[in-house]
This record gives sequence, structure tokens and C-alpha cells, in this order.
Amino acid sequence: MTYTKEKEKKENYFLSQPHQPFFVLAIVNSIVMIIVFALDYKEVITLQISSLLFHTYTLIYGLFLNVFTGFLFTTFPRFCQSEVLKKSFYIQIFSLNAIGSLIFIVASMSSLYLTFASMVLLFISNLFMLLKLQHIMRVGTSPAKQDPYWILMASTFGLVAHFLFIVSLFYTPLESLAINIAFYMYVIFLTFSVAQRMIPFFCYSTEQKDLRFVSTAFVFMILKTILSVFNENSYVKGAEIFIDLILALYLFGEFIKWKLPILKAEPIIWVLVLGLLWLPAAFFLDAIVLSAELFLDTSFYYLGVHALAIGFLTTILIGFATRITLGHSGQIPNTTKFDVAIFYFIQVVVILRVLYSISVGSTLGLDFLFDISVAAWTLLFVLWGGKFLSVLVFGAKK
Repeated sequence: MTYTKEKEKKENYFLSQPHQPFFVLAIVNSIVMIIVFALDYKEVITLQISSLLFHTYTLIYGLFLNVFTGFLFTTFPRFCQSEVLKKSFYIQIFSLNAIGSLIFIVASMSSLYLTFASMVLLFISNLFMLLKLQHIMRVGTSPAKQDPYWILMASTFGLVAHFLFIVSLFYTPLESLAINIAFYMYVIFLTFSVAQRMIPFFCYSTEQKDLRFVSTAFVFMILKTILSVFNENSYVKGAEIFIDLILALYLFGEFIKWKLPILKAEPIIWVLVLGLLWLPAAFFLDAIVLSAELFLDTSFYYLGVHALAIGFLTTILIGFATRITLGHSGQIPNTTKFDVAIFYFIQVVVILRVLYSISVGSTLGLDFLFDISVAAWTLLFVLWGGKFLSVLVFGAKK
């Protein structure tokens, strides 16, 4: 009898907590989808949709959405003081995400209409996820509703952008709108909303935050999104540069007030602080890139976007994922030298991608930097997965 129970517990561990299956799916998608994108970019294969749509959609709804889902299904009930999610529900969402991701990868190389069907399936999963989060907030007993509200707001933008992505398959003018809403108002703003709550808490910061901080940042992010869609006009681009600088200065000024530790903190903490500081730094870099486009008539190939996506977003998410994976497997969330090396390696990936953008903008012709940056991104998730997959799947102790 005891042997049977122990065996059943071991077999079911992978699905025993919400974050485990979604983190594993995110790792798999991050590797497979970037390889497919690179093969299309190098004209080894031909996709049925645009490379830009494939790249942005797969990272946002194949990688980041799964990380968000695993994180929020684990922590959002605690934020709102609600009951934990039923296992049957999050397994259904995971199954939809896994099946939808698999069909999307295959269909994107073979059939536009099957690609459409897979995106609809992923949209339905996204919808049920959002409805569940709304229910958790509604029934939760916590009087502090501000942070959950902003998380839901960002998630709603993500669902709207998801719908626009689907429509853009057949009406391409909507592609830019879908990409910018999904990027700035969903993945960036959602990560910011969680980070501004959790990082000061992890750092034991007692500094009082400006009560209007998130709402003010939200307004500027809305403006940034709108201007990014219509920045072909020089006046609009000038306004976008202005908003970038305001965001950089405003966010950096607020973060400094929190007096967060860096050099004296544990690696699991300073990597989160480093990721947070990438946010204003990336907006500042974006202002420089847009200025070059405006005054020098050259493009540095999404430099600012990748500084946000890798420097801020990926650093924060891997930091949070590491902490959750260790903490929810019954281990103290401390880091080894190998973990620290992974945190440093994220910054190498950022630099490599930035160098490739500079190469394109300055016509240096260093095309091999694209291959190196893709290889570095892939290696990053292979290393992180190699370290933590056994924890996520089997509950192994590190």
C-alpha cells in the first residue's frame, strides 16, 4: 500500500503544481521556435506567415505566455487570498497550450488555415486563463486590489492583441498594431506590474512607493504603444523619442528611491534588480536608436526592442522562474555558481543581439552575429532547462 502511494506520487509530480508543466513547455517552445525562425531567416525553410509575425507571436504566446501562466496560476491566488487552482483546470489549459503550440509549429511551415486553427485554439486557452484570473480576483478576500488589477489589465491587452494577431493573418495592416500592443502593453507591462510588487518585497525594501507610479507608467506605455504603430512620420517618431526618455528617467528615478541592494545581495536577488534596471536602460537605448533613424537615416534593427525583450523581460522571468522552481520544490531559493553563470550569460545574449543590430545599422556586414546570438539564446534555455528540468518534472533536489 505504501509503495503504491509513493509510486503514484512520483509519477504525478510533474503536474502536481501549476508552474511545472507551463515552465517546461516554455523551455521547449523557446528552443524549438527560435530554431524554426532562424531557419526561415536563413531561407533554409519557408513559412506560410511573415517571419516577423512568427517570431513575435511564438515568443509572446509560446514562451512568455506560458511563463506568465505558470507564475500567475501559482502566485495570483496568494496575491488575492483565494483558494488555489484545481489541478484539473490547469492541466486542461496546459494541454490546450501544448497541442496548440505543436500544431502551430507544424502548420506555419505547411498550411495557413491550419495555422489559423492553432492560433484560435491558443486564443481560447488564453481566454480561459484570463477568465480564471478575473474570478480569482473577484472572490479573493485581500483588500489590496491595485496590483492584481494591473496584472489583469495587462493580461486583457494580451488577449486583445492575440485576437488581432489572428485577424492579421488575413489582414496584414493589423500586424503592427497586434505586435506593439502584445509587446508593450502585455509582456512588458505585465512583467513590470509583477516586478514592481515582488522585487522590493524580496529585497526587504521599506521605502514607500509612489501610489501613482504604476498608473503613470501605464499612461506612458499607452502613448509609447500608439506612437510605435504610427512612427513612420518624423513628427510621431520625435514624440516617441520624447516618451522613451520620459519613461527612462521616470522609471530609473523611482527605482533609485527604493534603495534596492545589488552588490550585497544574493545572486537570486541581484539578477532581479539587474533585470529591473534594464527597463529604463532599454527605453533610453530605444530613444538613441529612434534618433539615429530620424537624424542619420539608418536603422539599428530593433535594438531597443531586444534590449527590452532579453535584458529586462528574459532576465526577470528567468530570475522569477528560478526562485519559484526551487521554492516550490521544498528547497531554499539559493543559487550555485552554475546558476550565477546562467544569470551572467543572459547579459551576454543581450549584448550579442545588440551588437547584431549595430552591425545591421552601420552596414558592417557581420551577419555571423545573428547565428551567434541565436545559438546563445538556444544555449541559455538548454542550460537553464538542463539544470531545472529534473526539479520541475521529478522534484529532484539541487
